[in-house]
Amino acid sequence: MQKLCLLIPALLICFQGLGQEDPFAKRRQAMVRTQISARGIKHKETLWAMSKVPRHEFVPAAYRASAYDDRPLPIGYGQTISQPYIVAYMTELANPSPGMKALEIGAGSGYQAAILAEIVDSVYTIEIVPQLGQSASLVLKQLNYRNVEVRVGDGYHGWPEKGPFDIIVVTAAADHIPPPLIAQLKDGGTMIIPVGSPFQVQQLILVKKKRGSITTRSLLPVRFVPFTRSTN
Repeated sequence: MQKLCLLIPALLICFQGLGQEDPFAKRRQAMVRTQISARGIKHKETLWAMSKVPRHEFVPAAYRASAYDDRPLPIGYGQTISQPYIVAYMTELANPSPGMKALEIGAGSGYQAAILAEIVDSVYTIEIVPQLGQSASLVLKQLNYRNVEVRVGDGYHGWPEKGPFDIIVVTAAADHIPPPLIAQLKDGGTMIIPVGSPFQVQQLILVKKKRGSITTRSLLPVRFVPFTRSTN
C-alpha cells in the first residue's frame, strides 16, 4: 500500500499504508529505552504504548526525521507535539488501564490520544483549532484507532454528555483548573493539567477526586502552549 499524504493549510501529514514495515521501529524502541525508561517511567502499559504508537505519523512531513528526538516539535498553528518523555510521564501519572474512559483537552496532533487509546477502552479528545482537529481525526482513523472520538471546540467545558471520565489529560496550560473538568472527573479519577501563565514556566498539577473531595499536588515545572478559549 502506498504512502498517503494529507495536505491542509500550513500542515502536511503523511502516513504509511497499513501492513507496511515500519522504518522507524528501531528509533522508536531507542526512544523508549533512552528517553523514557531510563528516566524512571515504569508503568508497563505506558512503555508498551510508547513503543507501539508511530509518533512519526503525527508530525508534519518536514519534521518526520526528528519525530523521535528528545524534544517537542511544531505541528502548525502555534501548537506543538510534546516531548516524548512528557507524554509518557503524564500518561503514567494518569495510570490508565483497560476498561477506563479518558478525556483529553488539546488533541493537537492526536498523539497523546493514540497513546491512551492503546490502553483504555475509549478516548474523547477536544481540539479548538479546526485544522488540527481535522488532521488528528484523519490520522487516528487511518491508523485504525476506532476507540477515539475527536471534537472541534472549546475544551474548557469538557464533554459532559460523554462523562464522567476516569482520566482527564489537559495538554495546554490554563491559568486555573476548569471547574467543568473537575465536575466531569469520576469519583476515584485522576486529572493531569499544566497550570500557569502563558509562555512562562508552569506547574504540572495532579488532581485527584475521592468521595467528592478534590486534592491537588504540584509535580514539576513544564512549558505548554496556552489553553485557548473560544471568542464566540
